[in-house]
Amino acid sequence: MRPVLTGVGVGPGDPDLVTVKAVRVLREADVVVVPVADTGEEGRAERIVRAHTGREVTRLVFALSDPPGSGPRRDDAWDAAGAAVAASYARGARTVAFATIGDPNVYSTFTYLAETVRGLVPEVEVRTVPGVTAMQALAASSGTVLVEGRESLALMPLTAGLDALRGALDAHDTVVAYKGGRMLPRVLAAVRESGRLAGAVYGASLGLPEEDVRPAAGLDPAEAGPYLSALLVTRERTGRGGRL
Repeated sequence: MRPVLTGVGVGPGDPDLVTVKAVRVLREADVVVVPVADTGEEGRAERIVRAHTGREVTRLVFALSDPPGSGPRRDDAWDAAGAAVAASYARGARTVAFATIGDPNVYSTFTYLAETVRGLVPEVEVRTVPGVTAMQALAASSGTVLVEGRESLALMPLTAGLDALRGALDAHDTVVAYKGGRMLPRVLAAVRESGRLAGAVYGASLGLPEEDVRPAAGLDPAEAGPYLSALLVTRERTGRGGRL
């Protein structure tokens, strides 16, 4: 049997949003690993795994708070995490499951782990189990329809910059922006300039008891938000089926 590495999406934070398949894979895996920041506190993925399985997990430290292009710390963390997974196979494990918030194919640390493990264990088979994204959770919590009919949707990280956001607001009917906490005042200003602030929704701590979902127009325009926050901007819709 080839060694298997499975990225398991566990949703934005609410254990009730985990799929049946995700729970089964986490329970059956020989080893379950989770990402944590170098500060060492328990992360969302770890809490969700424990809620559904009660099993012990192996923490893999990543430089989660470092900005893109911040130097060797990220590479060193990816190398160490990949080596830890490879060592699990060397000790006899055949299946390793990596639990990640959201979906493993959407802005996930799993991408970098899988690439690293492939380099160390060429015969590894990489699989993924989809998870509910923050975008979907925010739409549900706010009662917002993401897209309908002929509408287009753009999903982007605000680490791409404000020019990319402005371009998306011009080109797409619905725009979802992730990871914009520190940039939130400038982001709100850009959305306001586009004339679309009235239809924007802000969300943070999605799926957690302290979940914060509200109209973006009601935010303090000078206050930053947490890193894992999201902004959802839609166009005004008039009449049933008006966008068909």
